[in-house]
Amino acid sequence: MSIPIDRKLFEKRLKESSINSLATASIREIKKLADTLEKDTGEKFIRMEMGIPGLPPLKEGVDAQIEALKKGVAAIYPDIQGVPELKNEISRFVKLFLDIDVKPEHCVPTVGSMMGAFVVFMTINRMWADREGTLFIDPGFPVQKQQCKVLGHDYMSFDVYNYRGKKLEAKLREFLDTGKVSSILYSNPNNPTWITFTEEELEIIGKLANEYDVIVIEDLAYFGMDFRKDYSKPGEPPYQPTVAKYTDNYVLLISSSKFFSYAGERIAIIVVSDGVWDRREEGLLRYYTSDRVGDALIFGAVYSLSSGTSHSAQYALAAMLKAANDGKVNFVEYVKPYGEKAKVMKKLFTKYGFKIVYDKDLDQPIADGFYFTLSYPGMDADKLLEELLLHGISAISLVITGSERKEGIRACTSLIQMEDMPVLEERLKIFAKNNPV
Repeated sequence: MSIPIDRKLFEKRLKESSINSLATASIREIKKLADTLEKDTGEKFIRMEMGIPGLPPLKEGVDAQIEALKKGVAAIYPDIQGVPELKNEISRFVKLFLDIDVKPEHCVPTVGSMMGAFVVFMTINRMWADREGTLFIDPGFPVQKQQCKVLGHDYMSFDVYNYRGKKLEAKLREFLDTGKVSSILYSNPNNPTWITFTEEELEIIGKLANEYDVIVIEDLAYFGMDFRKDYSKPGEPPYQPTVAKYTDNYVLLISSSKFFSYAGERIAIIVVSDGVWDRREEGLLRYYTSDRVGDALIFGAVYSLSSGTSHSAQYALAAMLKAANDGKVNFVEYVKPYGEKAKVMKKLFTKYGFKIVYDKDLDQPIADGFYFTLSYPGMDADKLLEELLLHGISAISLVITGSERKEGIRACTSLIQMEDMPVLEERLKIFAKNNPV
């Protein structure tokens, strides 16, 4: 079957799905619809909806995990706090690549950053009985808000694009002055826009975290992947930017999924500042047996979700971190193909009439990386996603990310290979012909 896909078939499959509106459909719902259309038509889609790594996993991790399995760790429950080798390498990693000091005891493996975020919400948002929950600096990862909803936590959010630089302070104060915020969460680099906070902005966030006594949850899923600077050399500046330079009120989420391409083994890290770990807050006793944050997190939140994290995967992550810490693996160089693909894809989309929605990082063009954002003249997100799907291209709406730009969509570069670019261009050419501006 040719592109575009038959509209009647598309409408039939859309009606059969659980999707009420493409603009509000989840990532997984869009994926399922694209999978179904792909199977119906035999047309391989250009897949931009899922943030799945498109590179092979690091050999150091695979080899270490196989060796751990051969030693029989699959039969043994891991320590819920993490194996010592991993905790030590995490502590080394944050010192060498973030230039911050955290005790190994306060570095905890989780079943991916999805579990990591859930655990942190379960702990940090329960420290104070008179506060309501998380302030999301949007756009952001939609599932984190869903996690708050599942937990019964309220949350606040705003689109940061018009509040960059010094403007960020006044906007944050609007929310913090309510006295209802327990935590602030953002990703840096940002999913979905790929904006990155400057040192000035991180200093503002850190200063206000101290002033209002809130905990910053910094999601570093795309660690080191702002390729405009080289963050790859252990123990040498520049370091991955972090709010931890400006406040001790922080928790970091560090995923192995993207920068080590180890998504399938669901292994990630929570790094809790020494100060936050040892804090005692009476509000925690409503849910946990200890009022100390670290104990509530480990023996309350983590333990209620899982009897530890995959034993063998912990040895894999320890080996990959050690290779990076020892300077034997340049993980930044390893993931640079994402930026190279983004550069080509942006040129193709803009050639055929698309616009980059979040196009600036303050006064600089957005970096080329794992994600970028798009719009098309005269179309809202619902219509744009429909037309793209009809032309064998899948993506997600910015609506579900907390963006105010309702016309925008997010594109992920990971699953598209350089050899797919001619197919993408041909489909965009047909798209533009069928949807003249």
